[in-house]
Amino acid sequence: MKLKHLVVAALVVSSMSAMASEVNVYSGRKEKLIKPLLDRFTEQTGIQTNLVTAKADKLLTRLKNEGRNSPADVFITVDAGRLYRAKQAGVFASIDNPVLNDAVPAHLRDPQGQWVGLSQRARVIFYAKDRVKPSELSTYEDLASEKWHKRICIRGSSNIYNQSLVASMIAADGKDAAQQWANGIVKNMARPPQGGDRDQIKAAAAGQCDLAVANTYYYGKMLTSKKDKVQLQAARAMGLFWPNQQDRGTHVNISGAGVTKYARNRDNAIKLLEFLVSPEAQKWYAEVNFEYPVREGAEVSELVKSWGDFKSDKLNLDVLGRNNAEAVRIMDRAGWK
Repeated sequence: MKLKHLVVAALVVSSMSAMASEVNVYSGRKEKLIKPLLDRFTEQTGIQTNLVTAKADKLLTRLKNEGRNSPADVFITVDAGRLYRAKQAGVFASIDNPVLNDAVPAHLRDPQGQWVGLSQRARVIFYAKDRVKPSELSTYEDLASEKWHKRICIRGSSNIYNQSLVASMIAADGKDAAQQWANGIVKNMARPPQGGDRDQIKAAAAGQCDLAVANTYYYGKMLTSKKDKVQLQAARAMGLFWPNQQDRGTHVNISGAGVTKYARNRDNAIKLLEFLVSPEAQKWYAEVNFEYPVREGAEVSELVKSWGDFKSDKLNLDVLGRNNAEAVRIMDRAGWK
């Protein structure tokens, strides 16, 4: 072979090698919550990560529109409901990976291997310490009882976290019971739904309601706030209660990820997912964002430890996605704005 041809061949091989040493990530999680882990992955493996962050729903739309021309190899998003939407949209590829299967419990993985959980959060009841005793609380179902009339603050029906909570109620109690529950929640709202999870906690602390429904990691962020004294004081005025400890356990949800259908760097994408469920990555995730690891035995922050152990619902989270449409209809019929 002539020298010129050898040079061209070497350049082609070099180019292919460079392409093979990268992984492209679309993330619905903020950059500060994922970039440090991606950088650590690159340090350990030499695989370059290219990150695009945006709202999860916008990224899903982008993936669908790009189709086989999408550069994305991995899609990261929050809530099992969104992961299910991505699965239904056909943007994920199925994988059967022993490392992921061993690290992540089955109920936190898609049954067809299209996505895997990366971190957990619980959606719990927060109570005003000066007005409510923990002994008055018990289950999600009890929130619909008359004793909580006009005493609850909760986000709107368009919020995916609440949709997944209602979806879990359908799985636990059936459609009719879930409808009655949603009707009761609307009657017990102290005000029309407004704001995010932190706003519900702040409203309860300020006396606008006595109970708030919110994700645990928001509470952790409020308790460690150095710039916002209102958030800090509000969180300190509220207690955390784990619902349904005597039966199915507290409702949990996840952030998660999957390998995209048209991934050009599939092997590297799988390596990244394996890294994200490693003990090192799981510990960092849990400490920085006050979430719970999906990997059993991984450490959590001291603050999260202080909330105590709890029994979590072991419902396969794919069910939350399958029940989402019915959950939305139930909330609409209840007048949950």
